[in-house]
Amino acid sequence: MIYLMRHGLDDEKYVGGHSDVRLSDRGIVQVIKASLFIRDNLDIENGIISSDVRRSHETALIVNEINRDKYEHLTLSLSEQLRELDKGDLTGRDKSLLTIEEKSILNTEDINLAFPNGESMRDFYERIKNLVDMNWFIRGGDTKQLYVTHRGVINMIYFMFNDEPLSMNKTKFGVEHASIHEVDFVKKKIKRIY
Repeated sequence: MIYLMRHGLDDEKYVGGHSDVRLSDRGIVQVIKASLFIRDNLDIENGIISSDVRRSHETALIVNEINRDKYEHLTLSLSEQLRELDKGDLTGRDKSLLTIEEKSILNTEDINLAFPNGESMRDFYERIKNLVDMNWFIRGGDTKQLYVTHRGVINMIYFMFNDEPLSMNKTKFGVEHASIHEVDFVKKKIKRIY
């Protein structure tokens, strides 16, 4: 099996996307609890691949540290392929300082509206679909691997595998901070397990 994990809670007063925001104290606790679940219940002997965005990387470092006793040579690598929706010029901005126009872009329901110098939800979906279609997640038949990423990436796979129309609904599939999702890319099945 392959597992997808969402990073822990970060400071949500900033626009996410590719932002350089760190995990909050609460986020660190969430990740520690999820890491203990991984250690006690999952087999990730083939390593961890994490989004290179800071909040995911910090999450992966915690998972790696807690699981080192179980796996003597657990590898951790970073990939820009696992990044969240690119929010372009809004990335990392304090939400309270956004203009009315910027807030309307941030809160759009239009899946085809791109962030200035960023992606639309449709672009993002196509980016993740290309990874799935290329078998990027299971290259070389690697299973027993953990991918630490973002809610958007995991949501896109839920949309694909459940044959649901793409929407801007972020909470539809229960992809909460530090949640873990078991994925069978061959059978196109995904479910939350933590």
